[in-house]
Amino acid sequence: MTNLILFGPPGSGKGTQAAKLVAKYGLLHISTGDLFRYNLKNNTPLGQEAKKYIDKGDLVPDSVTIKMLKEKVDENKNVNGYIFDGFPRTIPQAEALNILLGEENTSIAALIALDVDDEEIVKRLLERGKTSGRADDTDEKIIRNRINVYKNETTPVYDYYDETGHSMKVKGVGSIDDIFARLCSEMDKLV
Repeated sequence: MTNLILFGPPGSGKGTQAAKLVAKYGLLHISTGDLFRYNLKNNTPLGQEAKKYIDKGDLVPDSVTIKMLKEKVDENKNVNGYIFDGFPRTIPQAEALNILLGEENTSIAALIALDVDDEEIVKRLLERGKTSGRADDTDEKIIRNRINVYKNETTPVYDYYDETGHSMKVKGVGSIDDIFARLCSEMDKLV
């Protein structure tokens, strides 16, 4: 089982690249953004709680995120591996993920970070906001807050996995296919 964390700030291309990696390597893509949207759309109690934070551009508390993730993993136990997108975002989440995967007798093979500068992220998210219907993609102030939250609270996760030699960076700027080729070069070393 090959389990990958696809890492990077909001708008770095994680969702786009995860879909391509799923198609090539046959892994299950678990996006916390998708989990949040599902729970929001269906007005679940977890969705209602998450909405309070998402609307401000803040991170959803670990307890809510972990419950959503555990439900998804429990529904998909017989897969060849997972691509985690948007999770873990904090050290406690990374520790919880390690415990969850340990219960499944597996672990994280690598964390691959898409490296994209702030101005490119703002540009991408404002463009995405024109068609996504997501309010948090249309307000530059919220976008910049999301970037700052990522830098302050999420970047330490890269260091956490780097301590065990499981973190790497891939240039996340260029064509979708160029970025994908860089990711595949790293993935081929893992599978």
